[in-house]
Amino acid sequence: MPLGGKSRAIDIWNPILEKCEKKLARWRSQYLSLGGRLTLINFVLDALPTYMLSIFLDKIRRNFLWQGNKERKGFHLVKWKNIIRSKMQDGLGIKNLKNHSKALKVKWLWRYHQEDQALWYRVINKYEELNKWVTKEVNTPYGISLWKSIRIFWPFLSNQSTVKVQNGRKTSFWFDKWLGGMSLKDHFPDMFILAQHQQKTVAEMWT
Repeated sequence: MPLGGKSRAIDIWNPILEKCEKKLARWRSQYLSLGGRLTLINFVLDALPTYMLSIFLDKIRRNFLWQGNKERKGFHLVKWKNIIRSKMQDGLGIKNLKNHSKALKVKWLWRYHQEDQALWYRVINKYEELNKWVTKEVNTPYGISLWKSIRIFWPFLSNQSTVKVQNGRKTSFWFDKWLGGMSLKDHFPDMFILAQHQQKTVAEMWT
């Protein structure tokens, strides 16, 4: 994606969408079985970035599956939400791009504290750290739009994880869940408001 581009603008993604369409166009869907089309859909899309593309790519996938094309819609026999269920849930096992995109974004959140020497980390860190694990929430109308869309999943990741203190250098004293299932900020809100060093780590609080 071009630097500074609007990630939700379809013009930005046109080259990738066209690449996907060209790959699928090499196969005449009317000569393929349903199983063959399912295999092609997953093979083509696994090779493409899907952070912000799920809305656009789902249309291509639906039309290809039902023997449609870009200009003509195929006749949809089953609701798409049922199609993208796993085979164990009586679906066809087509990847759920919304969930896949969410997983990729959460992975980038996880990498944030692991790659603190990387250039991308230093660029993102201009928003200042909430703790050693994530930046503060991005509320400005301008900025790195992709990071905004990643940052919103921090509550999800935080609720699904706990912190091992170890040396305490990367563990936020107030914000991380290192003592039970709740952060000290939430467990003792009145004390947090009065605290003079809200951004300190566990190690810094005990030195």
